Amino acid sequence: MHLLKFSSEDCGTCHRMSHYDAKVAEELGCDFVSVMLQDTDAYRKYRKVLLAQYPNKEGMGWPTYLLVSNPEADFTIHGELKGGMPKGDFRTKLQALLDA
Repeated sequence: MHLLKFSSEDCGTCHRMSHYDAKVAEELGCDFVSVMLQDTDAYRKYRKVLLAQYPNKEGMGWPTYLLVSNPEADFTIHGELKGGMPKGDFRTKLQALLDA
């Protein structure tokens, strides 16, 4: 499983989450991929995944995490997490998505 984080350089909540989101994802066995909207190469590579979940980007949170299998080919989205949250809540919610 891959956890794709869609965020922006100028988002304070995204920055706060970056102190622990990758570490928690890796502890739970996910490959973590940070996709900053300002990083055009990364954004182009994973844009199709984001637009499959949010065709016009309405309803996205900052940050938005998508739990995806095979993100670079014929991907499947298994769940999402949106917005900022404490580390414990992030771990609990991500574990619930992985268990589903």
